[in-house]
Amino acid sequence: MVLSFSHSWHLIRFRLASVTSIIDGLKKLYVQKLKPLEVTYRFNDFVSPLLNGPDERSIPGNTIAVHADMPFNGLTTFGTAFLSKFECSQMPHPLLEHITFVDTPGVLSGEKQRTQRSYDFTGVTSWFAAKCDLILLLFDPHKLDISDEFKRVISSLRGHDDKIRVVLNKADQIDTQQLMRVYGALMWSLGKVLNTPEVMRVYIGFHAATGPIGKELFEREQDDLLSDLKDIPKKACDRRINEFVKRSRAAKIHAYIISHLRKEMPAMMGKAKAQQRLIDNLEDEFGKVQREHHLPAGDFPNVEHFREVLSGYTFDKFEKLKPKMIQAVDDMLGYDIPDLLKSFRNPYD
Repeated sequence: MVLSFSHSWHLIRFRLASVTSIIDGLKKLYVQKLKPLEVTYRFNDFVSPLLNGPDERSIPGNTIAVHADMPFNGLTTFGTAFLSKFECSQMPHPLLEHITFVDTPGVLSGEKQRTQRSYDFTGVTSWFAAKCDLILLLFDPHKLDISDEFKRVISSLRGHDDKIRVVLNKADQIDTQQLMRVYGALMWSLGKVLNTPEVMRVYIGFHAATGPIGKELFEREQDDLLSDLKDIPKKACDRRINEFVKRSRAAKIHAYIISHLRKEMPAMMGKAKAQQRLIDNLEDEFGKVQREHHLPAGDFPNVEHFREVLSGYTFDKFEKLKPKMIQAVDDMLGYDIPDLLKSFRNPYD
């Protein structure tokens, strides 16, 4: 199948008359204006739960991944090794009508880190992080060390800092003085891994409110966390818009990078050497793209991951920059999405 785009493609304005909601509008905008850019520049090659149900049951991963009504089809890219360990549990509960919980396996530490998982654990984590509304990192007061695998997991959450919350669990096992020291040590450790000046919100968790600290603090922390969870449905629509805009900007930067690498390739001789030089100096090439198009450095993808994926491609087969596609995405961000927000309200307001 061949995709064809007319010369006036970027001038096609989005018609609100056929839209029924904000989410419906985002889906149509994606198909009309963003997806062509992603397909042309192979964006998806580079980016990589508890449910409500009528009865209590577990659904195997291979089954849930091909279920048309479930949002897990993208997990098939991680193979049978992952899907055989992925399981979906459902039960009837009012909360689960609005929220899906995803629980990850424990992160390896110490000598266990030498045991290789049979699937891309950080890749799966990154996949879920891009689609979720809230990320909870759980720590025990007696195990504050952040292992190498946990560091990789936290690094895979890059770009989703606004979703991250930290839970210091089992705090009922220590007294007030110990809690103060543990809290400080935790913030220090996280600061080194997250590389951000902003302080993460930390909730104090417990198993039984009978410890030396007392019941009142635990109950207030529990109420704050529950309040955060209850706000998820209300903020879901805003979150979808936010994620859509982030993806659009990421796809546009990706197109600039891919077309730049194509432009830097020689016409005839020395293509292999030129491609290897570009891969080796990828960080410098990112800098050139940033300066040429006046783009924020923080919006660029991870250099090491990008370099790893690039090694499987031939640069002179990449597409040249198509300004009309870029303009279509700019029009979508500048006009279509604001018009969509003016025409429809958040259904949870």
